[in-house]
Amino acid sequence: MSKGRTRRDKAVKQQYEQLPYPPRDPEEERTRLITGSPSQLVEVNHYLFNGARDFSKPFRALVAGGGTGDAVIMLAQQLADYGPHGTVTYIDLSSASRAVVEKRAEVRGLDNIEYHTASLLDLPEMGLEPFDYIDCCGVLHHLEHPEEGLAALTSVLKEGGGMGLMLYATLGRTGVYHVQRALKALVGDQDLTEQLSIGKKLVAGLPKTNWLVRNPFVGDHKMGADAAFFDLLLHPRDRSYLVPEIEEFLTSADLEPVAFIEPLKYDPANFIKDKDVLKRIKTLTTMQKAALAENLSGSLKTHIFYVKKRSAGASTIATIAPSMVPVLADRVPPKVFAQTLKSKKEFAISFDGEEVLLPVPLKADQIVAMIDGEKTLAQIQQEMSLPWDQFRSVFAPCFKFLSSLNILWLRQGS
Repeated sequence: MSKGRTRRDKAVKQQYEQLPYPPRDPEEERTRLITGSPSQLVEVNHYLFNGARDFSKPFRALVAGGGTGDAVIMLAQQLADYGPHGTVTYIDLSSASRAVVEKRAEVRGLDNIEYHTASLLDLPEMGLEPFDYIDCCGVLHHLEHPEEGLAALTSVLKEGGGMGLMLYATLGRTGVYHVQRALKALVGDQDLTEQLSIGKKLVAGLPKTNWLVRNPFVGDHKMGADAAFFDLLLHPRDRSYLVPEIEEFLTSADLEPVAFIEPLKYDPANFIKDKDVLKRIKTLTTMQKAALAENLSGSLKTHIFYVKKRSAGASTIATIAPSMVPVLADRVPPKVFAQTLKSKKEFAISFDGEEVLLPVPLKADQIVAMIDGEKTLAQIQQEMSLPWDQFRSVFAPCFKFLSSLNILWLRQGS
């Protein structure tokens, strides 16, 4: 290990000891559970286990670089709701961050978490049993050599398991690295308090022409929290990725992408209106399409995606079958959403300030109204009094429509 890398590693550790990130109040666990992608179990099941995983049976999850614990608490609570056999292992280099997680778990009464204060680079030598699922969000891009971190994660991933990852995206963070470089020149390795003081003064006076000022997609430095400001603009080590770089990165560990979240954002057809131009995307691979969408939208500031080992072979994404149960995201009330879709030919969705009009599939409102997270597709088919083949032809476009928004998943019925 070089001296430069050692100094940077110490600086990263010092940052998270003094400014645990993201800032969290453990007492808020009494009133809410923070959820999101990746790592919602119904979503994990859909993308990585063909919808067939039974979480009431033993399931080992790892959160690598868990910070103040959003993913850890989310996974631990979900697994606890399924029964006593699911466990979550937390690893992070910051003891201050770990203390926040432990308090959050205590408030919730969770006892299914194992804690380690260490770097994820230590995983191959820690003697841990392999994991069914690994969450690593916002961590690999802070390593001196991200490939080493990815290899370390892969070394403790079970055959047939998968990961949910998040990496910074280059285009949506336009301006961040300009300001980072400016601040490096001004504050160097001074203590964190001085860095914050100078950083805030500089950002407050940035000219209107500055790319960070002109970027509407990045706002962490406006939140008022020192930890958020420092993590965005003063982090000792930080890089970002374009889609082709992610593909290359995954190949280094013999991994392959399963899906980007939300799929809608990675479909270039949503950003192209001309029919002649649309025809040209049909021959592109999935990753080429994702890269094209990224370049067209220009707004992605993070990439969230699921991956599996290349040796896993066939697709792990759940597919339509009579025994499958469609599950809507908790934030989507079926009856209300069905009423919204009724009599509509197009559904407007807005992300990052861009409005996209999606065609509403035939009978989408009827299908959505019947989704309760318990009925199988066969049962919904029977209620609609349609032969299976006809029902499938109606359900397929509805499924594509809703899954592109990442609000509908499939799981195997009991």
